[in-house]
Amino acid sequence: MKVLLVTDAWKPQVNGVVTTLENLVKELSIKNEVKIIEPSSFVSVPVPFYREIKLSLNVFKIKKIIKDFRPEIIHIATEGPLGLYARKLCLAKKLNFSTSYHTNFPLYLKKMLGIPVQFTNSFERWFHNAASVTFVNTPSHKKELEEIGIKKLALWSRGIDESIFFPTPSNRNNNYYLYVGRVSKEKNLESFLSLELDKKKVVVGDGPSLKSLKKKYPDVDFLGYKFGRELAEIYSNACVKVFPSRTDTFGIVMIEANACGTPVAGYPVTGPIDVVKNGVNGYLDEDLKHAIKQAQKIDRKSCIAYSKKYSWDEVASNFISTITEANP
Repeated sequence: MKVLLVTDAWKPQVNGVVTTLENLVKELSIKNEVKIIEPSSFVSVPVPFYREIKLSLNVFKIKKIIKDFRPEIIHIATEGPLGLYARKLCLAKKLNFSTSYHTNFPLYLKKMLGIPVQFTNSFERWFHNAASVTFVNTPSHKKELEEIGIKKLALWSRGIDESIFFPTPSNRNNNYYLYVGRVSKEKNLESFLSLELDKKKVVVGDGPSLKSLKKKYPDVDFLGYKFGRELAEIYSNACVKVFPSRTDTFGIVMIEANACGTPVAGYPVTGPIDVVKNGVNGYLDEDLKHAIKQAQKIDRKSCIAYSKKYSWDEVASNFISTITEANP
């Protein structure tokens, strides 16, 4: 089967969207012919307030790519310039397409730029309701999207690469609290960094807030981006993986940490409430310090066992079966 994936988010960006799409392509390519339309093939400019994100300009090239490839499945993963133009072409040519809702843009844009949530919700409703099906990460987020009028939603979970994320034996005695992810305003990172805790704090990742946070919190170890087994070792040696975001729709880093035996602490909000079970693989509470304290009590073997239900193979199988059912 020929599968065309259109995405404005791709390498070298480091985020959950890219992780999901990379692993989806890897799994789909075993039995299908997969083509990716992504920013590196286009003239692009960086977003002024988030320079690692590129906006493609000469998007008209997509028309020839679709014509030459003749895909049986078209999936539009993002709502950027590439996604918007691909959507326009599909509607004009009466081609079925699916979409996915990865990022909570209404909350992000309100926090970053002050754009009213109602405005962005209207855009998201317009964008996704033209699709034959829209994939969404968790039941709690699905409910929120239904409430704002987005239809034809299908649950689509996430996975873990078990060849990378597994516990690493260590003599470090799990002596730090860990954050992994973008270092940016919307991640609510300061709610973690400002806490008075009994162990040091370690931050893995990069982003527009890195410079200011390094200056403000000199006692925190900022390690930059880490990947593969090096990242898995960092997860394994943490006592708790702290997830302070209130806007993420899933949080793959949480299940990666669990696969390495590390419990998660965070807030009881959309996304995490479907991924973290109190006392099993982490702890959620409006008092983040209390959540961290409770998470430390959890058996690390329980975290590993919980992570086993997340498989990229299952993510890819669900992707194909859901689209096939939506387009009989």
